[in-house]
Amino acid sequence: MDLVLRYVNKEGIIIERFLGIVHIASTTALSLKHAIECLLCEHNLSLSNLRGQGYDGASNMQGDINGLKTLILKENKSAFYVHYFAHQLQLTLVAVAKNHINIAEFFYVVSNLVTVVEGSCKRRDALRDTQFAKIKEDLENGVRRSGQGLNQETNLKRPSDTRWGSYYGTILSLILMFSTVVDVLEIIEEDGLSDQKVEARSIMRWASLLAEVSLFCTSHDIPILDMEAISVVCGRPRRNTQQNTNLHHYRVELFYTVIDMQLQELNNRFSETNTDLLLCMACLNPSNSFVAFDKEKLIRLAKFYPSDFLGTNILALDSQLQNYIFDMRSNGFFLELQGVSELAEKLVSTRKHETYPLVYLLVKLALTLPVATATVEKSFSAMKYVKNELRNRMGDQWMNDCLI
Repeated sequence: MDLVLRYVNKEGIIIERFLGIVHIASTTALSLKHAIECLLCEHNLSLSNLRGQGYDGASNMQGDINGLKTLILKENKSAFYVHYFAHQLQLTLVAVAKNHINIAEFFYVVSNLVTVVEGSCKRRDALRDTQFAKIKEDLENGVRRSGQGLNQETNLKRPSDTRWGSYYGTILSLILMFSTVVDVLEIIEEDGLSDQKVEARSIMRWASLLAEVSLFCTSHDIPILDMEAISVVCGRPRRNTQQNTNLHHYRVELFYTVIDMQLQELNNRFSETNTDLLLCMACLNPSNSFVAFDKEKLIRLAKFYPSDFLGTNILALDSQLQNYIFDMRSNGFFLELQGVSELAEKLVSTRKHETYPLVYLLVKLALTLPVATATVEKSFSAMKYVKNELRNRMGDQWMNDCLI
C-alpha cells in the first residue's frame, strides 16, 4: 500500500509527499487502517490531524458501512473522503459509456478503426501522405485557408479510459481526417492481408452511420438523415414496438438516457456532503475579481470542521470575511489570480495570512481535500525500476527506502 500526504507548507505552496510503501497481508479495511496508523506513527503523525482522505473506488476503501474511509471518519469527523479527483469524472463517464449498448458500440468501432488504420508504420505513413495530399489539394482549390498554426500534421488519437478528453480528441481527429481515413481503409481492403481486409471492410460498412450527422454530411456530400422520418431499429424487430422518429430516437432514447445515467452515476460517486463541500470551496476561487465569493457558504464550510472552528471562531470568521473580500477586490496584487493555490501563495507573500488567519485556514483546508493521484501513480511506476528482474528478492524495507 502506497501512502502520500498532501499539505500546505509555510509559503502557502501545496506539497504532495510520498511517505512510504508498506506490505499488507490482508486488504480488509481494518488491516489497511492499522497499516496507515503504524506508518503515520513512525513519523509522529496522527489520524486526528487528518483533514481529508482519498482512495480508488474499491469497496474495501469507500464502503459506507465497513470501508476504510468510514472507519477513519468514525474517529475523525473532519477527515472527509473524496474519490480521486484525477480519475473520478473520467471513470464515471467511461462507466456510463460501457453501460449503454449504443454508446459502447460506437466507441468500440472508433477504437477498432484507430487500431486498423494506425496498426503499422506503413499504414501510418499512408495516412500521413494521403492527408498531406488532401491538404495540398484543398489549399490549391481555395477550400482551406493557409496561415501560421493552420494545417499542422496530425494523426488519429487513441482513447484512454482514465483520460475521457482523449475520447473527444479521437472523435475530433477522426472528423478532421475522415476522407483520408476512408482512403486508407480502401487501400487496406485492396492490398492488405486477409484479416486486415476483413477488418477494413467491416469498418467501411459502419462508416455510413456518420451520414446521420447533418453538418458533417453536408461537407462530404452524404445524404442528410431526415429527423422526422420513422427510425429504423437495428436487429430483430419486436412485436408491438412503438414507432418513433429519428429525432425522438437520438434526443430521448440516446441523449436524454445517457444524461440520466451520468447523473445517477455521479450521485452514487459523490455524496451530498462531498458535493456541499466542493460547492462551498468554490467560493474561495479568486478568478475574475473573486466573483464566486459567498460569505454564507464559506461560513457553512467552516462548520464542517468543528475541531478547527469553535463557536467564537465562527463569529470572528464572519467579521474577517467581510473585511477580507473588500481588501482583496481593492488590492491590485490579488486581481489577476487564477486559482486557490495562487491565492494561498499570494496571501503568505503579502503577509495577509496573518491579517486573516481564519480565512487562510479555510484556504488551506480547501487545498488539502482534493487528493490527486499523480504522486501515487508515479511511486508505483517507479517500483519497476527499483524492484526489477535483477533485484526481485528485495526486502520490503529496502524497497521502501529506495523509493523514498
